[in-house]
Amino acid sequence: MTITSTREAELREALTTRRRQMQDEVRGRIREGRAGDRSTGVRDVVDVSDALLQDDLDMALLQMRAETLKRIDEALDRLAAGQYGRCFECGGGIPVERLRALPFAVRCVACEQQREDQGQARQSEERRHLASFGTASGA
Repeated sequence: MTITSTREAELREALTTRRRQMQDEVRGRIREGRAGDRSTGVRDVVDVSDALLQDDLDMALLQMRAETLKRIDEALDRLAAGQYGRCFECGGGIPVERLRALPFAVRCVACEQQREDQGQARQSEERRHLASFGTASGA
């Protein structure tokens, strides 16, 4: 897949815009976390539990956004190096439709599906192993 200079500029702009949005979201979440003091007032166990759960969810979202920022930066690096749109596994082109949906994709659909299938097979094998361990130990 050869990227024209016009297409490269469009991709760079789209990735940069998405990066800026993600940075703004992360910064906003961090500010909200600092400003949002949930410890005021009398609270029961349920309130505390809800607040802790919300904190955990907020942290997970923040981590996901930080990971997305990292992937966008890596995509911008690949674009600058002329490697954007190439599958890490097979070296083939990643379809434009996939890149539009997931601009930091590193695998074509077929290779990503194969990777997911291997991951699921590995998880199934681990579950079978743990189940046989539990049976063998008399648990």
